[in-house]
Amino acid sequence: MNCMSKAAGDPERVINGLLSVAHLLEEPRLARLYTFVLREGEVTLDDIEDGVEIPRTTAYSDTGTLVELGVLTRDEDQKTHTYSAIPISLTADLDGDEFTVTPTLVEAFGRSPQDRDLDLLLEKHGLGKLAAALTYAIPYAEGEMSERVAARELDLQYAFTVAVLQALRDVLRDTKSVDPYFEDIRSAREQPAQTED
Repeated sequence: MNCMSKAAGDPERVINGLLSVAHLLEEPRLARLYTFVLREGEVTLDDIEDGVEIPRTTAYSDTGTLVELGVLTRDEDQKTHTYSAIPISLTADLDGDEFTVTPTLVEAFGRSPQDRDLDLLLEKHGLGKLAAALTYAIPYAEGEMSERVAARELDLQYAFTVAVLQALRDVLRDTKSVDPYFEDIRSAREQPAQTED
């Protein structure tokens, strides 16, 4: 589901896509389930129950929610239903500031309950700071930016920035091969550093 394209498209599809992505970024359990299915390909409820470690009733309810949101599909041709993920991409532009939400940000958000540093970043600074940190994690993971520069630009404590960048480096490593929009994620090295006059 590429929610926004350069050409004028179907406004209903775009708005519904926006709402679907927003819903994924409100509930870490749904985000984690979505990216699990994306990584695994075709899965059953048993696979989800084991892989995401949630009760079967929760897996059933959450897959139903994600199918309704249009980010999962359910194949009902076999006795055991299988689910697959539809890769998402949503580009938001606010007064010239542009950011593309891809499965990589959804994965980072979904990991927050299991990662103290990502959870603390979200709790203290919100989803916007997680998205910003992701843009710094890209050049950091490629050895093109130091933790000190990222900490200064993100306006976070150095030790905390290191922990967040390391967690996001793992997210990048795990999603690079399954996120078809990975190259659309903005990298902080594409932005000139803010300088004070």
